[in-house]
Amino acid sequence: MTLADLPLGPLERALVDSLQRLDPQASPVVLASAALLCMALDKGDVCLPLARYAGQRPWPEHAFNLPNLADWQAQLEASALVGADGDFTPLILEHGRLYLARYQAYERHLATQLLQRAADLPEIDETQLSESLSRLFAFNQQQPDWQRLAAAQAVRRKLAVISGGPGTGKTTTVVRLLAALLEQPGCEHLAIGLAAPTGKAAARMAEAIRNAKAALPVSEAIKAALPDEARTLHRLLGSRGDSPQVRHHAANPLALDVLVVDEASMVDLALMAKLLDALPPTARLILLGDKDQLCAVEAGAVFAELCEGRGFDAQAAADLQRITGQPVPVSEPSSQLGDAVVLLIHSHRFAGDSGIGELARRINGGDVSATLNLLKEDRSDLAWNAEPTPADLLDRLDQGYVPYMAAAKNADAAAAFAAFNSFRTLTAQREGVWGVAGINEALEARIKRRSQVPSRERWYVGRPVMVRQNDYALGLFNGDIGICLHTEYGLRVFFEGEDGFRPFAPARLPSHDSAFAMTVHKSQGSEFAEVLLVLPEQPSPLLSRSLFYTGITRAKQKVEIWGLPPRLAEAVATRAERSAGLAQRLALSPAQVHQAVPQQVSTQRDLFE
Repeated sequence: MTLADLPLGPLERALVDSLQRLDPQASPVVLASAALLCMALDKGDVCLPLARYAGQRPWPEHAFNLPNLADWQAQLEASALVGADGDFTPLILEHGRLYLARYQAYERHLATQLLQRAADLPEIDETQLSESLSRLFAFNQQQPDWQRLAAAQAVRRKLAVISGGPGTGKTTTVVRLLAALLEQPGCEHLAIGLAAPTGKAAARMAEAIRNAKAALPVSEAIKAALPDEARTLHRLLGSRGDSPQVRHHAANPLALDVLVVDEASMVDLALMAKLLDALPPTARLILLGDKDQLCAVEAGAVFAELCEGRGFDAQAAADLQRITGQPVPVSEPSSQLGDAVVLLIHSHRFAGDSGIGELARRINGGDVSATLNLLKEDRSDLAWNAEPTPADLLDRLDQGYVPYMAAAKNADAAAAFAAFNSFRTLTAQREGVWGVAGINEALEARIKRRSQVPSRERWYVGRPVMVRQNDYALGLFNGDIGICLHTEYGLRVFFEGEDGFRPFAPARLPSHDSAFAMTVHKSQGSEFAEVLLVLPEQPSPLLSRSLFYTGITRAKQKVEIWGLPPRLAEAVATRAERSAGLAQRLALSPAQVHQAVPQQVSTQRDLFE
């Protein structure tokens, strides 16, 4: 049995070949470990945890067994290709986790940056902050008011992590906390930046803040100081094509005093590490996201790891209660970020009797039977087809898009977008009959036949498209949705813009796909009145609790699920976990848990210096 016999993909094979050139004497176990690590990175893991795979047969169809944990670790440590933290080797072995050197450096550096920023507590005027919060959050009646507590922590700290599900008011919170920050003495002229992982999310964030700040009970000067433009993280950092290098870094930092990042759950490890590196040490960082949503497509689940171990110790709870007048539950943190993390738990979108809200809670709780029982109930905002067929699905989608196609034929862009956002189809996967490609192809074929459009013709009235790559010259970004309408100049594809709708000739568009159906991944950050969620017929590694939760919470009024009971059960029971070490790097040691927070941070920080 040789490595040549193993079913390695092009990337794994290229990595193994590269390592063999560096060390022709490298053992098959070391090279196989590198291949497994490469496969793990492709699945979103940051590292390869040896304990999880020791003694196993990683390729079931091949008779190649990994050694037991002790032997495996010993063989890796003996290899010239593998080093410890700080060594200049292609692979790094640290605390039983095997990393590519670049990703170990990203993770270590990010932890260092986070701990340093969390330890830096700026001077504030507590009296002014208390007055600002009382005025800005006077509309909230719930106790405790988690929006107010999150805003207080964001003003009091250089690092704030705010997590909340749909409708919990993350944007409302951030625009008001920024106003409270600007009202602090000496903070009137802060340079504030807004950013998000995608162009669509950045545009939506900027629009939400522009709309929210008009009604703020603050001076016109404060309103004018609030930002109303947002950029993608790649554009903010100055990404250079396919190169991992960016224009802004520690030696050329961003000219910002405050940075707010929305949809932070979509940010991967490498991008987050580069962002922290480019942010001046004195700047504040505010991360907004939903810890229960799908993680980034690339390696890492940074936002979810940051939210682990959150809590308010007695001192933090007392400080917050003094400033906000709110009762603050005490919960000893197990992370050094601790009270920098606040979870918004009151949903303004899903009321107490909301079927969608209750379904989301049961999915996140991993309760399969309770989830299935709820879907069997007669809830006005929930529907379940437990015996789906492709033909029935096609009929349902055809019927669901009738109002949209009628609006598109009237050539009214505003009406067409409103109708399209009232009903949307989401899928777990791209390929297959139950995937994006199969659904779009089948539905388009039916629409073309009915409209007498030649089957080979790509463009027709009502064709929705999703942009697949950023085009800064046109102002179109990955994830943007366009709709093809008839105009006096022929067919044009309209996109929503800040000042109305922008038409483009179809030939000018960057790479794109039809978008009657889209993946749950691509839907993150979007909201639709009604959602039809399609699950695959066969078991799939894509099915997970976070995918199911993300899909159903895109709906504001109703969600309709098409999936077999076993697939729903698998989705609820499967918690998508990514192998990484960031949470452990940020965790308090048992001896630190009962110490004061400043000591906790500085003690652990010394480990990274």
